Amino acid sequence: MTDFILVRHGETVWHAENRYAGRSDVPLTAHGREQAATLAEWATTAGLTAIWSSPLSRARLTAEPAALGCGLAARIDERLCEVDFGEGEGLTRDEMRRRFPQQLAAFLADPVDSHLPGGEHPRLAAERAAAALHDIAREQPHGRVLLVAHSTLVRLLLCHLLGIPLADYRRVFPQLHNGALTEIRVEEGRTALLRFNVPAMAQSPALR
Repeated sequence: MTDFILVRHGETVWHAENRYAGRSDVPLTAHGREQAATLAEWATTAGLTAIWSSPLSRARLTAEPAALGCGLAARIDERLCEVDFGEGEGLTRDEMRRRFPQQLAAFLADPVDSHLPGGEHPRLAAERAAAALHDIAREQPHGRVLLVAHSTLVRLLLCHLLGIPLADYRRVFPQLHNGALTEIRVEEGRTALLRFNVPAMAQSPALR
């Protein structure tokens, strides 16, 4: 049995304009760094056995204060990187609507089979993230692992693990807050969702 705490990185400079940040290495804001510090304060009481992060700096810089506070190394796995949004990378929804309106409409109707033009297929992203998680679970068979990644990737991963159609990820999990905690338990190949989108400052006993 392995427990995972899935966390979306802290706020970035693209959040104010709601730009799609996939593989772009967008820096944290001052508020994002505060969210990382809050996560680190929570982590020191959480009984963590390992910390893993996406390679993108917004995730690494969110994970590193927690790792320092816990005396653990923040380990990197490329498979935890955000989905590549292709031609949508760095754009707002309105900018996409002007540049490729038909593709955007198809994406909004089915964000998996009609993913953004030139982007990564969400099914492949979910599979790589699940493979990373299962590898970590094998390494940490009785562990409690903090995993810092990205909004779309985490929501796709949750659907993949819980048997929810991937095309429903935006409907079932409409929002994942920066720095919030989502806890799952992986046991004998089965996954249970224990908590979703809980603020890090909320010291729930289930999340300690």
